[in-house]
Amino acid sequence: MSDGRGYRPPPLLAGSLALHAAGALALAVAPRHWRIVAGALMADHLVLAAASLWPRSSWVGANLSALPAAAARRREVALTFDDGPDPDVTPRVLDLLDRHGARATFFCIGERVRAHPEIAAEIARRGHRVENHTQTHPHLFACYPAPALRREVEGAQEAIARAAGRAPRLFRAPAGLRNPLLDRVLCRAGLRLVSWTRRGFDALEKDPDRIARRLLAGLAAGDVLLLHDGAVTRGHGGNPVVLEVLPRLLDELAARGLRSVVIAATPADIPEAAE
Repeated sequence: MSDGRGYRPPPLLAGSLALHAAGALALAVAPRHWRIVAGALMADHLVLAAASLWPRSSWVGANLSALPAAAARRREVALTFDDGPDPDVTPRVLDLLDRHGARATFFCIGERVRAHPEIAAEIARRGHRVENHTQTHPHLFACYPAPALRREVEGAQEAIARAAGRAPRLFRAPAGLRNPLLDRVLCRAGLRLVSWTRRGFDALEKDPDRIARRLLAGLAAGDVLLLHDGAVTRGHGGNPVVLEVLPRLLDELAARGLRSVVIAATPADIPEAAE
């Protein structure tokens, strides 16, 4: 991945920059047409906002929302967990994954990793990936200017690298929301943006049956599934709902002949890439 010096914006961003340059030139030549220019730029901003606020969009930067075709052919899916590590929940999630021989990708918050470095280290020790989910998980992350985006990304990079022994290669934005400035920030940090194919809304939903149905309905090889081991919702019985959903999800994956694997950061990480 480029270190940022050779960064090339995606076509939508490049087109937006060209439109702004053309608008400035049009105003210089024919200022009386300012309403037309303003309308075109406003429409452009609306398109950029819509593309940025759609979590699975690749219009404002590369975005992995499903595993590569080779992984799908191997009947693989990817379980991912956001917002941890949590000292009560994450170790039990790890135990459940171990019992089923499953591997997962944990998108961790930097300040929580600093508070519980031993859990981040344990995630990595058990063969899972510890990846970047910002330093503080700000709700207004998608509104941040570039310097603030860099602080959130780089702060988590440092915390996770120190605790897990490996710098993250993947990044997931809070709630999947971002803005057009993030792509360059991630490129400079050597990170790849990851979203998901399907999510259970387990950070909001208390009913494990509904969460499981959302994840399993239409599930296919190559899907990326989103759950949470942090910001945990309690079920009607008072237990962390993810701990009620995960066993049945893992059982169903096995019944369907699907295997959960970590998300590869680059094509070179895929075993079959050398074939």
